[in-house]
Amino acid sequence: MSRLLSTSGLLNAGRTACAVSALCATIAIALPAQTFNTLESFDSAQGALPAATLLQAADGKLYGTTAWGGSAGYGTVFNISPSGTLTTVYSFCAASCPDASYTALVQAPDGSFYGTAGGGAKNQGTVFKITAAGSLSTLYSFCSRGGFACLDGSGPSGLTRADNGDFYGTTAVGGAHGLGTIFKITPDGVLTTIYSFCAQGEPVCADGRNPDGGLVQAAGGDFYGKTGLGGSNGDGTIFRFTPGGTLTTLHAFNGKDGAGPNVLLQAADGSLFGTTSSGGETDGGTVFKIAPNGVLTTLHSFCAAGAPNCPDGRNPTGLVQATDGNFYGTASVGGSNDYGTIFKITPAGSLTTIYSFCSQSGCADGDNPIAGLVQDTDGDFYGTTEDGGTYVTDAGYCQFGCGTIFRLSAGLNPFVETQTTSGSVGSAVKVLGTDLTGATSVSFNGTTAEFTVVSPSLITAAVPDGATTGIVQVVTPSGTLSSNAPFLVLP
Repeated sequence: MSRLLSTSGLLNAGRTACAVSALCATIAIALPAQTFNTLESFDSAQGALPAATLLQAADGKLYGTTAWGGSAGYGTVFNISPSGTLTTVYSFCAASCPDASYTALVQAPDGSFYGTAGGGAKNQGTVFKITAAGSLSTLYSFCSRGGFACLDGSGPSGLTRADNGDFYGTTAVGGAHGLGTIFKITPDGVLTTIYSFCAQGEPVCADGRNPDGGLVQAAGGDFYGKTGLGGSNGDGTIFRFTPGGTLTTLHAFNGKDGAGPNVLLQAADGSLFGTTSSGGETDGGTVFKIAPNGVLTTLHSFCAAGAPNCPDGRNPTGLVQATDGNFYGTASVGGSNDYGTIFKITPAGSLTTIYSFCSQSGCADGDNPIAGLVQDTDGDFYGTTEDGGTYVTDAGYCQFGCGTIFRLSAGLNPFVETQTTSGSVGSAVKVLGTDLTGATSVSFNGTTAEFTVVSPSLITAAVPDGATTGIVQVVTPSGTLSSNAPFLVLP
């Protein structure tokens, strides 16, 4: 990412940044029963400009990446503990930049993390594996085939771990037609290009072009994703593809219903929800719902009050469905201070602005939240802002702050989460949670399972005989915790 092209660099031109000498947590009250805390402000040594959604790992910490900063200036992998202690796990560009840049992370059952980055042997991007201790291995360097054309793709985005244990992702360019690919890669680094976009030729690219962002594997095994451009109207597409590589374009955006779609998620009712970064009634972006058959419903158009006010925000990013059934997300700009918002939206489309960034002097609480939120098993939401915070320099990529990590408490109860959402009888399942010490029972849809408490944040359990698909429950000294999604028991 070029700092000159970043959203924050364009929006913050002319801003007077105010440095704050002490690095400390800040607290602001949002709405009743909702409390916002800034947990950490990055400095350039820790990393700078976090731009990817955080991940709750099996050790109870949140892991993420920064686009810049670190010991070599090319970004970091970091974690932050529940108490707010930030640790730099790895600094990219360790040797001649074979691993430079940033990525969202996904954790495999063995505890290792996988992600994509820039750099690599041809400087076209990599897939890497990294342990919690910071040992990084580059599994694949893109543009290893096809010379200048990069037939295997270039510019990878985040990974999705599929039910079969392999990882799937997209590249923004490269492939047979030069306009992006879908790929599969095994945990040991064997990459297969599954699909090359713009198969029907330019300038239409009816199947889309330049995909970015992660994929989602829905119940049934098919994948869903989006392209930022292309389609019959040029404003991007939503697509479905089978593990075998058959792609179907479900929807082509036309500007009025949104443009430039972001990462999708599958909701509890089986529908897909997402946002578009622009388009809609006032070109501020949208929240939409799309059925598996491709019928799209626009739930909300941002900047409903009209620019430049946009109290509901504009240019939204990703969504997360919380345990209360509602969706929570961020808008990178807009709000009462025009530096971004956190919002809640019901499945029916009723939107509430929860917090407006830069509510504190010098934007100490952060601004430009370009990554989505994650709901931790403690019930709270965590996220990052690309800019703002208490560390500001006069020049370079931290001239508007190096970014922050924040927590939003919305009054939701703790829960447990299974690290894999499906498995057959006898298979081992990791159950993530908070304060699990002393647990006395684990059950799969009411059937008691054998289990081991590994740590306060992790239980391992075996899917018991007679188990059926349903909620996983853990009985602890403080009460019974239920999983945030049903566990699918396979034949």
